[in-house]
Amino acid sequence: MYRNDGFRELDRRESLRLLATAAIGRIVHTRQALPAVLPVNFCLDHDGAVVLRTSAASELARAVAGTVVAFEADEVDRTAGSGWSVVVTGTAEVVTDPAEHRRLLDAGPRSWVPVPARQEVFVRILPELVTGREVTGGREAAGDRAPRTAGLGS
Repeated sequence: MYRNDGFRELDRRESLRLLATAAIGRIVHTRQALPAVLPVNFCLDHDGAVVLRTSAASELARAVAGTVVAFEADEVDRTAGSGWSVVVTGTAEVVTDPAEHRRLLDAGPRSWVPVPARQEVFVRILPELVTGREVTGGREAAGDRAPRTAGLGS
């Protein structure tokens, strides 16, 4: 990252704190040797792991089990020209421990699509690398008052 590029790097703790406030994120994995991105709802577990809830028969559960994935969530205020983005990179695993599965049925994220509990699985992404950045100051601080069309990553 370059100095004075309009972004501030976030440490792991601050990144996870912001990530916990997001409702929707995106999981990035490999599908047929190509990158695939899926929007998902999620929650952070007590150890900072990202937890997803899906059907045991889903392509997602099969595709990510035991692989390294990335998970990204952000919040952007286009009017103010401010926001943040957090990326968690780590190994995804399907929760197989029955006690942990029962705990996550109550504490884990809610499913978007009704799935009978016996057909649900939880995917945990162990947070091996957590990075984040936020826009500092917005457009006014940079002297730019024209509307922006580019996203947070510009």
